[in-house]
Amino acid sequence: MERAELIELVRATGCAEESGGFVFLCDPKWSAAERAALAALKKSETRNPKSEIPQGWLCVPTGGTSGGVRFARHDERTLTAAVRGFCAHFGIERVNAVGVLPPHHVSGLMARVRCAATGGEHLAWEWRQLEAGEWPARREGDWVLSLVPTQLQRLLASPAAVNWLRGFRVIFIGGGPVWPELTEAAARAGLAVSLSYGMTETAAMVAALRPAEFLAGDRSSGGAMPHARISLTPDGIVSIAGDSVFRGYFPEERASREFETEDLGRIDAQGHLHVLGRRDAVIISGGKKVQPAEVEAVLRASGEFADVAVVGVPDAEWGQAVVACYAAAGREPDLTRVVAAVASLAAFKRPKRYVAVAEWPRNAQGKLNRVALADAAAGRGGGRKEKGEGRETERDQG
Repeated sequence: MERAELIELVRATGCAEESGGFVFLCDPKWSAAERAALAALKKSETRNPKSEIPQGWLCVPTGGTSGGVRFARHDERTLTAAVRGFCAHFGIERVNAVGVLPPHHVSGLMARVRCAATGGEHLAWEWRQLEAGEWPARREGDWVLSLVPTQLQRLLASPAAVNWLRGFRVIFIGGGPVWPELTEAAARAGLAVSLSYGMTETAAMVAALRPAEFLAGDRSSGGAMPHARISLTPDGIVSIAGDSVFRGYFPEERASREFETEDLGRIDAQGHLHVLGRRDAVIISGGKKVQPAEVEAVLRASGEFADVAVVGVPDAEWGQAVVACYAAAGREPDLTRVVAAVASLAAFKRPKRYVAVAEWPRNAQGKLNRVALADAAAGRGGGRKEKGEGRETERDQG
């Protein structure tokens, strides 16, 4: 794909903002604080002259591991490499896609790029329409669809939706942990699911399970796609190299074509990647990232906890549910006050449950054992007593 064509495509999304030779994809729902962070970033000095940005001019937002707004720098070369690898991996020459993910999200962006680069058709569709049973009409050809796990779960509840899903060549599932009950339900329905692995920094998927492998019982993230090389560090951290790897976080530019992720993994005898979790504490709930530190700060500010921590536990609805754990020693918290305090957070960040833990797993150095805490919150460890629930709220999947 040529640069001019890609610029035209991103402008057409309606979420592109141009500044100093760069193009920033922006979420229309960003808060005032996030907009202020973007404005500050735009004033940053870069190593490239403003008059001509040779590479990394397209800035795609990502939460990264910091919790703030960051932008991964891409361009026509990184995205084209990802498209070529995608087509070779799945044997598709012309990509047609129904897109329900927003264009400022890397998966929504790449669906559009694949279609444009291969001469295919992209049908932008609102998730609410799809969930309500309003299906877009598809022409002949190979059609693909990208969903987060929660979206797939909701569609599986409708026989009509399942029948519609069976018409896709590939249904990509990514954006967060996929629980066993969901994969088995999709397999029983005979859906051409591809469990995939990738991120904004790699121009979306770099490993993907082919539908035939999924239907045969494989539940890994599949093998590396032709444009990527996946390896593990001595500590078991997933590392990705290849031409689709980003140019750096704006405004910086990185020379390396290799990126060490925050994910723990293993590679099996077939060369398939299994993602075991994150080395940091980030919770991915319904495809959205929740930084525990942000939620914990609000909880502590309520004055109701002697010690409190937020973890993610397996959840059939969201993949992971946000759960607040607190030390059982001391007075019981007033959950009415706590729920009022967390109302300042976005709905998907608010704890679903509050769990008292008798044996608080913090050592003498102050380090919290989050694995032990997550086990207790999920009922796998001792010393657990659930004291109440947060308000259940549906989050926007669009």
